[in-house]
Amino acid sequence: MSGKIDPEALRNLSSGLYIVTSHFKNKTNGQIVNTVMQVAGDPPCVATSINKKNLTHDYITKSGMFAISVLAESTPMKFIGRFGFRSGRDIDKFDQVSHKKGVYNSPMITEHTLAVLEAKVRDQVDVVTHTVFIGEVVCSEFLREGRPLTYAWYHEELKGKSPKTAPTYMKP
Repeated sequence: MSGKIDPEALRNLSSGLYIVTSHFKNKTNGQIVNTVMQVAGDPPCVATSINKKNLTHDYITKSGMFAISVLAESTPMKFIGRFGFRSGRDIDKFDQVSHKKGVYNSPMITEHTLAVLEAKVRDQVDVVTHTVFIGEVVCSEFLREGRPLTYAWYHEELKGKSPKTAPTYMKP
């Protein structure tokens, strides 16, 4: 081994594509992420990694809450782009997008979504450019049948790219 980091090797790590949302006061924001995983079962806890520069990071830090929407494989690129390549500092990402509030008022996207859950932050880990938020699930709901959107499908079938703020982004 040469010590070189090959981005293609890292892309083989299996993950889904989700929207993570949060709120602070009367403001909401959300973003596409590929880093969500269940980390405990009793009580159920999940983890997500959010770039420190993102508005969603600010809202999670301030509110102590986040929600996750599990996207369907049939989600169109235009919808993914709204939450993945646009900043909530510039647009209202929730304008004309179906969503509902969780138990603690976290916005949960229901459009193109198979399931939603809301979590209360129990811990966080600093990982240089990102923070891994670990949250205890306070509510969840199965919305509809379908295949979850995977990061592999996003890259292979939809020809999607990783934005510079994604944990999977590697300089070319």
